Amino acid sequence: MEFTEVVRSRRMVRRYDPDRPVPRELVERCLANAVRSPSAGFSQGWDFLVLRTTGERDAFWAATTQPGAPSDPWLDGIRAAPVLVLCLSHKDAYLDRYAAPDKGWTDRDEARWPVPYWDVDTGMASLLILLTATDEGLGSLFFGVPPERHEAVHESFAIPASRTIVGVVSIGYAVSGPKSPSLRRHRRSGHEVAHWGRFGVAGEDAS
Repeated sequence: MEFTEVVRSRRMVRRYDPDRPVPRELVERCLANAVRSPSAGFSQGWDFLVLRTTGERDAFWAATTQPGAPSDPWLDGIRAAPVLVLCLSHKDAYLDRYAAPDKGWTDRDEARWPVPYWDVDTGMASLLILLTATDEGLGSLFFGVPPERHEAVHESFAIPASRTIVGVVSIGYAVSGPKSPSLRRHRRSGHEVAHWGRFGVAGEDAS
């Protein structure tokens, strides 16, 4: 697809065909593009844990849901995704990088980071996974893990404590279903969100 078509076609897909596996090479293509994302100081403080087998995915859902709790259409749809990619950020990679001689912040003080770029950069890398999946004819969704379930996920997959779960990307072949009610909300246009020169100045008012 052309890039603009990929951007316009991307959707958060919550229903997948459970009988149609995603070829490994397509997953690898998503990850190969993810690492082209920008990162502060070229720190590249991200890791991606790919879950493809039934056992791996079942372990994830067991770690992230309440035992014995009833399911719902939203969860049933996402459970059918044949691939889950856990997007992990690594704060220490940034603190170490900016303590290097060419950066000079030898104290590794987190206060120098008013925005957690390790999470921001991992989020941008995750978006490239979503866009690549769209380009390959796949459906995908970015969703979070409940805070109280992070420790269980770390334990289930031997994720180091130094890694933070930023979110999860589900990947698969989409099946049709009801649209999210959130789509009834107005999509803000570029003109509505842009401020020119000073907050509150619309494009047509800018000199």
